[in-house]
Amino acid sequence: ETPARNALLERDTVWYPTLTGGGLPSIGQHTLAEGGRVAVPTGTGGRIIGVVEMCWPDPLPAEPGRLRRQLEALAELCAHTLDTWDGVVAPVAAAGSGDFLGELVDFVDGLHDPAVLLSPCLEGGRLSDFRIHHANVRFADPGGRPRSRIVGTRLLETYPLAAEESGLLDMIQRVYATGEPFRAESMAVTTLVDQVPLTVLTDISVTRFAGNVLLILRIQDDAAKLAVLLQHAQRLGRIGGFEENVVTGAITWNTELFALYGLPPTATPLSLNELAKHAHSDDAPSIGRFLRAVLHHKRPSSTAFRLERSDGVARHIRVVAEPVVDGRGELVAVRGAYQDVSAQHWTEVALAATRDRLAETEQEAIERNRLALQLQHAIMPPAKGPIDMPGLRAAVRYRPAEKEHLVGGDWYDAVALPTGEVLLCVGDVAGHGIDAATGMVSLRNALRGLAATGAGPAQLLTWLNLVAYHLTDHVTATAVAAVYDPATRKLRWARAGHLPPIVRHRDGGAKTLPLLRGSLLGAVRDVAYQEEELQLDEGDILLIYTDGLVERRDRPVQETVSRLVSLVKGHDGGLENQLDTLLTYSTADTDDDTCVVGIEVMRGR
Repeated sequence: ETPARNALLERDTVWYPTLTGGGLPSIGQHTLAEGGRVAVPTGTGGRIIGVVEMCWPDPLPAEPGRLRRQLEALAELCAHTLDTWDGVVAPVAAAGSGDFLGELVDFVDGLHDPAVLLSPCLEGGRLSDFRIHHANVRFADPGGRPRSRIVGTRLLETYPLAAEESGLLDMIQRVYATGEPFRAESMAVTTLVDQVPLTVLTDISVTRFAGNVLLILRIQDDAAKLAVLLQHAQRLGRIGGFEENVVTGAITWNTELFALYGLPPTATPLSLNELAKHAHSDDAPSIGRFLRAVLHHKRPSSTAFRLERSDGVARHIRVVAEPVVDGRGELVAVRGAYQDVSAQHWTEVALAATRDRLAETEQEAIERNRLALQLQHAIMPPAKGPIDMPGLRAAVRYRPAEKEHLVGGDWYDAVALPTGEVLLCVGDVAGHGIDAATGMVSLRNALRGLAATGAGPAQLLTWLNLVAYHLTDHVTATAVAAVYDPATRKLRWARAGHLPPIVRHRDGGAKTLPLLRGSLLGAVRDVAYQEEELQLDEGDILLIYTDGLVERRDRPVQETVSRLVSLVKGHDGGLENQLDTLLTYSTADTDDDTCVVGIEVMRGR
């Protein structure tokens, strides 16, 4: 366990005022052991690629929001550098170098895209705006102004609406500050043309070069948008278009059609009359009917065939064509499209095979669910009444999932130990079905055996984690283990990723116990579990439960647990009535197994 690993597991910034307080190994431990630490998980594109750890020689104050935002921005910049660095350290020209700026202007002029070079305007050491230092010959002002009128002006002066209302200035400032490039397609940018607002769609790219910013602004016209849209539609639909002039013999294919045939774009397009030569021999009759309909009867037609490409790949193709005739009704051209329907064909084949196996698979699933349910009922029979132990009364409520295929791995136990103490535990194995049920049996039986050693709850969970990690088939689970001493009325307890218990005092107050440190069972090999002691009095009730009692899809678990505490606090009946009320008024909607164990401290006998 280290600060960096904790930040990675929590996926959030972890703040350590002093390293010695956490007792964790870290960078600079010997020289800066009394200093503060901040560990920030960072990444790009939704991926965490590392953890940035920063340390101070002195203890840190309470976590300030502004410093936190600055550190997270720094970590984000580091992530972008790690994600884009190619391993080569290139020399960086000094900002403001005249030679470098001249080379940058030449670079902008050599671009095929319309681009402008922006230089920062600093006032009092603070960035206020950007000056348009240069615009290449391909740059077209949306307002129709010549380049000579915009070069040398400020961005806010020349494009006030685009800079402020479209958020372009904020994007450029962010790129300038962090060095992280920004790109966007079809972004709406508003500019003034003769004092009239005009909104155009543009593709934008913003990149920082030393102390300057390169802005590429490509305006989309209707023809370009339609061409791109058609290209994407053909690519997604795996459709290739063609047109064949029957008078001159000229044939036109688009790029996707060459790809369907497995030919390079420089190859000679194939005529419709050559279609049968590249198809499976069994498809020749259908291709012949298709050609007669289009070329002789001059009516639209379609057919499907198996294309045998020169590279040995066979594809299932559907071709659709229509004739083009002149004013005299003579055929002059044929145009149409090919579509690769291989995925649809093999889907239909797979569906046919699946239908043949459905009956057998369904019967196997029913049998597995029945076995899992029998195993669960054999190990976890519903409790018929309270369990009386020395100085303690325990009651259990177990509600299995309503649907058989959701049979889970919730388990509980309450057993008197040879030491005179009482072991109480509740657990929840991840998953459903026979695997979850068998995992539950393994962990429950293992904990019973380990408890006979007289070890405390934290040590029991440590051993049980090793059992889950090494001796089961990838079982993970959450659990709460507690040992109650009737002589002293003291309860020692620990948790492994489980929801904390709720205690209801005899005066009517109720609260959740602290969220002790401890990860779920079977996740990692070496885990240290935190243990705490609780002094109970006569009449106190302790409730241990699984998440099936409170879990909802539309609310955070903290909110549902708070509602459960309120329900416990407002109930003044006996132990069994308390458990029945919790199950009756549970608002959980995940249809998961539910297990509740309640203990009430009684007068010692």
